[in-house]
Amino acid sequence: MYVAFLAAGQTVFDKYGVAADPWMTLIGYFNSLRELGGMKRLVDDDVRTRLRRMDEHGLANRTLYTPDTVKELTSRMGSTAIPETLDLLESRFDPASKTPKGSGSLPRPLDVLLATNMISVGVDVPRLGLMVAAGQPKTTSEYIQATSRVGRTHPGLVCTVYNWARPRDLSHYETFEQYHATFYQHVEALSVTPFSPGATARGLAALLVALVRLPGVAFNANEKAMLMATQRQHAYVAKAIEVITRRAELIAGVEVAEAVKQQLKHKMDLWQTRSQRMAQGSRLGYETKRDGATIGLLRRPSLDPWDEFTCLNSLRDVEPPANLILDDHHLDDDIDQAAPVAGGVPSV
Repeated sequence: MYVAFLAAGQTVFDKYGVAADPWMTLIGYFNSLRELGGMKRLVDDDVRTRLRRMDEHGLANRTLYTPDTVKELTSRMGSTAIPETLDLLESRFDPASKTPKGSGSLPRPLDVLLATNMISVGVDVPRLGLMVAAGQPKTTSEYIQATSRVGRTHPGLVCTVYNWARPRDLSHYETFEQYHATFYQHVEALSVTPFSPGATARGLAALLVALVRLPGVAFNANEKAMLMATQRQHAYVAKAIEVITRRAELIAGVEVAEAVKQQLKHKMDLWQTRSQRMAQGSRLGYETKRDGATIGLLRRPSLDPWDEFTCLNSLRDVEPPANLILDDHHLDDDIDQAAPVAGGVPSV
């Protein structure tokens, strides 16, 4: 598969030039480092050798400049090597650019990138369009994440190579069409702890605002968030608090439900306070508008500190990093200044 894809990509590149760039870099996905290591040796030896005589099979010959254009993205790499590899993935195949055979200093784009599940997240390279997955990944979510690294801008081609000796691969092969037509239904559920402190801190505000805003037209429009200045006791507010509290009691018990109820009341008090403190000419809305007068109640997650009404848009939203300060109370200085005892061991 590697030989066929790489040679076919070169054939298209020779005919259409830079337009064929998305299919010139082949991504190889593996479930284990052992399988990846075996393929790395094959690429350096058999694949590279066979690509030199693909004209015998009606395709273009291709030269792999190993090891410069064959890299891996795995946990075996150092922290400095990973950004360098990702930068190389951005380099395009362009007939007008100079390669190592010329006098230019620009690095040649990658021909092959062999990767484990490290490629599943954080690799957003629009130019990639070709992948060969060795075996079925362990989970459907991993399969979707890994294969979606290609085809982001241009049409992508993913080939999954199954091993007939593995029952799981064989099962997926036998139901290949049906599984791929419905694989979003097979995504594994996430394990969560309902109404835990972390869950309520991140999701309670959005749930509360939705239950107040959506039952009718009283608070539905964006500018109607301002009405909370005088409508704190509205039936929609009481109903929203009651529904969420009852749900918390059914799932986590009376004690947790009471804590959730207090959080809801605190958020409603804060909502009312913000609407009452609007300066003349300003008004509170659910979202900030470009009119210069509407200030949003809800905030999108960002690098700024989160507040009571930060509203997540997806499970990818994470809190800003926290800087940790380690205070060792000058323990090292105490050891250095300690008087030595018998045997040369300092006394502490």
